[in-house]
Formats: sequence, structure tokens, C-alpha cells
Amino acid sequence: METGIFDVTGPVMIGPSSSHTAGAARLGKAAGIIADGKLVEADCELSGSFARTYKGHGTDKALAAGLLGMDPGDESLKDALETAEKRGLRLRFIKKDIPDAHPNTVRFRLKTEDGRETTITGSSIGGGMIRISALDGYPISLSCETPALITFHEDKPGALSRVSSIIYENGVNIGSMVLQRSSRGRSACMCFETDSPVSRKTADEIRKLPGIGRVILFNPEETK
Repeated sequence: METGIFDVTGPVMIGPSSSHTAGAARLGKAAGIIADGKLVEADCELSGSFARTYKGHGTDKALAAGLLGMDPGDESLKDALETAEKRGLRLRFIKKDIPDAHPNTVRFRLKTEDGRETTITGSSIGGGMIRISALDGYPISLSCETPALITFHEDKPGALSRVSSIIYENGVNIGSMVLQRSSRGRSACMCFETDSPVSRKTADEIRKLPGIGRVILFNPEETK
């Protein structure tokens, strides 16, 4: 595996801790991208060491900064809580025991201006690296290091093949795929990690498929 400058030197960030600040800011930004809209409410349920030290390590400010779209190295991070209030984003930080979670875990309960609610669980796993482990109740495994496409759809035969065919036909290679369903024949979630970003045109093609609901695009470059 190739080693990049990020792996050697760590992230460009506002201190004091890569896990509690840079990682938290990236988690917030990733969650905001997935929520896909102007955020008006954000409950941040903090578990493990996040819950114990979030004020002292500035995790609350970092999460707020990420949700506002700031980068981990943005000098404005230290004023993110005040900025959120000015922009009309209601934030709450809640200590919560999330069973079997990584020590640095947050569960976001987000609401956008159009009323959509999204629940995202993610962890800061060290050195500014993050992982998303759940989305709206579905277990997923999103490394946030490669582009991704996530769909919610009716659990009917052919959904996987139709979506993957469109991705392939548009010249994008699928690196990994996770499929989860609520129960047989009801609703399901597919998470594709790809070697290159899926275009919005391709996402629009997928949205037109029968039984497809929400389609989310994720580009890791937007979180660094």
C-alpha cells in the first residue's frame, strides 16, 4: 500500500488532538455532505472518550466546524459554535453510551431546511482518519478515503445489478459494495465505494430506476 504525506505527517489541523479535532471536523463535514442540504438542527450523541473529553479537546467546536463545511485546518474552527448560532444551526451535544462502538464515536441526528432527517454514526479512528458505520439504521462501512455512492431502494430482484451496471457503463470501477436490508422484500441500502467519483449525471440515471429512492454521492476530497 502506498504511503501518502497525510499518513506520515498527520492532518493539517487546529489542535490539540488529531482524533478529537481533525477527525471530528472530518466526521462533521462528511455527515453534512451525506445529509445533503442546509442543516438547521444537529444533535451530536458522543460516546466513549468523545463524551468524556469533548469540551477540553474542542471536539464540540470541531464537529460544529465540520457540519458548517469547514476544513480541519480552518482558523475559524475555534469560533465554530458561535458561527453555527449566527447561521441558525441549532446544536446539541449529548453524552450517550453507544454499545460496541469505537471510543471516539458520534451519532449525528441531523435535520435540513427541507425537513429531511438523517442519522449517521461515525468514528475518528486515529491520525485524522474516520469511518462511517451506520446510516439511517443501516450498518454500512464507509472509509471516507475513496468516493462512494449510496442508494436507498425497494428490496426487489434486479436492484443491485441495475445500479452496478449503470456505474460500470459510465466508466467507474467499483472497489467494494455493502448491501443491507431492513427485512426481505421491504427496503434496502447499498453502499458502493469506487475508484473514481460517480458523476451527478450518473446519479440522476440511477434515481430514475424503478424502486430507487434517495441517492447520495460522497467525495472524500471534500472532507480534507
